[in-house]
Amino acid sequence: MIECGGSTADRYDLAMVKIGELEIAQVFHDFVETELTPGSGVSAAQFWVALEAIHADLAPRNAALLARRDELQARIDDWHISHRGAHDQGTYVEFLRDIGYLDDAPADVTIATENVDTEITSVAGPQLVVPLDNARYALNAANARWGSLYDALYGTDVIGDQGGAEAGRGYDPVRGAKVIARARAFLDAHFPLATGSHADATGYSVSDAALVVSLGDTTTGLADPTRFIGHSGDAADPTSVLLRKHGLHADIRIDRTDTIGKDDPAGIADIDLESAVSTIMDCEDSVSAVDADDKVGVYRNFLGLMKGDLVTTFEKGGETLERRLNPDRRYTAADGRPLTLQGRSLMLVRNVGHHLRIDAVTIDGEPIFETILDAMVTSLAATHDLRGTGPHRNSREGSIYIVKPKMHGPDEVAWACELFSRVEDAFGLDRHTMKMGIMDEERRTSLNLTAAIEQAKHRLVFINTGFLDRTGDEIHTDMEAGPVLPKGEMKGATWLLAYEDANVDTGLACGLQNRAQIGKGMWAKPAEMAEMVDTKVGHPSAGASCAWVPSPTAATLHATHYFDVNVAARQEELRSRLPRPIDDLTAIPLLDRDLTPEQIQTELDNNSQSILGYIVRWVGIGVGCSTVPDIEDVGLMEDLATLRISSQHVANWLHHGLLTEEQVRETMGRMAARVDAQNADDPDYRPMAADLDASIPFRAALELVLAGRDEHNGYTERILRENRRAMKAAGG
Repeated sequence: MIECGGSTADRYDLAMVKIGELEIAQVFHDFVETELTPGSGVSAAQFWVALEAIHADLAPRNAALLARRDELQARIDDWHISHRGAHDQGTYVEFLRDIGYLDDAPADVTIATENVDTEITSVAGPQLVVPLDNARYALNAANARWGSLYDALYGTDVIGDQGGAEAGRGYDPVRGAKVIARARAFLDAHFPLATGSHADATGYSVSDAALVVSLGDTTTGLADPTRFIGHSGDAADPTSVLLRKHGLHADIRIDRTDTIGKDDPAGIADIDLESAVSTIMDCEDSVSAVDADDKVGVYRNFLGLMKGDLVTTFEKGGETLERRLNPDRRYTAADGRPLTLQGRSLMLVRNVGHHLRIDAVTIDGEPIFETILDAMVTSLAATHDLRGTGPHRNSREGSIYIVKPKMHGPDEVAWACELFSRVEDAFGLDRHTMKMGIMDEERRTSLNLTAAIEQAKHRLVFINTGFLDRTGDEIHTDMEAGPVLPKGEMKGATWLLAYEDANVDTGLACGLQNRAQIGKGMWAKPAEMAEMVDTKVGHPSAGASCAWVPSPTAATLHATHYFDVNVAARQEELRSRLPRPIDDLTAIPLLDRDLTPEQIQTELDNNSQSILGYIVRWVGIGVGCSTVPDIEDVGLMEDLATLRISSQHVANWLHHGLLTEEQVRETMGRMAARVDAQNADDPDYRPMAADLDASIPFRAALELVLAGRDEHNGYTERILRENRRAMKAAGG
């Protein structure tokens, strides 16, 4: 049975409070009693009673579902072993049906979710994912609803260094001129003038509910006047001009006293784009939370976001700066009435998977299922938003948005829906207040997505192709079939292309258009923004109403793609596409040729460096999401999903004899020195190579690959959590 997390054997000597059958870590008890419940409409006593009852009823059912995962995996392993070298795809698919891994899709499934905010139903745009254990990052993400196009262009490689336009510490006017030209081209592309170009504008004003643009001695308006939405300041001399296309806003900021605006003929100081329309505040893959202290930090940040009072300070450039949630933005609409736009991203929260346990609360000394605790705490935190007592509102429709990861099939979705219902009853919430986002990232869910959607049809607001975890699950599920393709070739594998199409097709067939998000996965190269701008337009073009980005800057640049692509129209075009056959969806990405020893070693080097570069921060200093330099020193975003792929890939090649254990150990030791060198300037970093046997992160990395074949579903959390706790116990 899969039960990752703290155990009684490795728990710290925690102060515990006994309430009923619950044994509660003092730090978590105090958080619930003094921070979470006051003002929520639910007493602490009600919370503890509900937690005990819900866990007593639902934990055994969850344990049975996890045992079912193991049973199915064992049968798939046996089938592959008995058919190795004689694989027949049709026979394999029938076998999956026979064992109940693959079910026939139910007919005519249509979601019926109600009270959903427009950011989910009607506005296509970027979606940020941010670790919730870092208050500064969380606030930056929430405030990334609006982003400076000038800053996003100036500070990234979207603007080249040619012609003396190198980015430096101070402002470079040559580079600035390139930024302004690129931004004016954006305005011309999406808000063209009836005559002339925004590049020649000398002023903007509003007259008779229309935008007037001065071009020297003449004036003009927009070619499509309906794209003018409103303004700030005096109509004759506005401080901003608000435009809209495809549901997204662009705000031309005018300030002739500004460093940039004073030299601009029209006084334009910047152009703000509506960027991260929604943000996932993550309790899962991007955080390193292994005990009660860590979890309370995560929960406290989310509570602050929902109450609207989260504040953090930090040092930058010798100054102490403060972050808090941005206020709403206020304008005068074209018709003269007041207009208010949301100043913050719509916040969803991602709970952990069903397989994890946490000893913040125990029963008879055994840690409880963490997903139950997450559901109760994050939903109760969100009731502060529903009650409207804070300075800001997250959901104007009165909903709580919870993303559910790593569910295996419709039965596990049904269990999650039952959990939500029990929490709603405990807290006096209307049925279906708690909405669900389904991460389509495990193969048993992606093959049975229609049935999974049916189980959650009154709650569903989101399906997203988590292709990173889906790749890790693909390698693990068919581990016994044979060695898989090199990791870089997975993106072109038949199953992955079919999976990405099937997610959109299934979502459209189940009525998600204009009711829920259909999402695509993360851009994993935070510094490679020019490449992202060139390629990530493929996500809205594929019919995705949202796609993940790793930073506020990336959100602003990716937002330009949603001005380019009318996602609603593209979804209409895709509705008639023929669905991908089940044989494509279940095609195993097996190695189809012999590799040279040099090719095998290169693959192992790359995987080992990636694994160590991430684990040394996760285990060593508790950072769950990192920009890790790869073997070529290119920064890549790494989290538990990328770690799952790399560790399972090495485990697969080791299991099938392409690698030896001695080779893995030697490569890991050599790459440890490489990772040490890459982190030499980090004062918090603890080198590994000087004493590999004594390095807890190194031992964790080695265990991940040597024991990867036997880890339930190929997950990494058990090993990471045990070693992080050991690191903390050792003072790390």
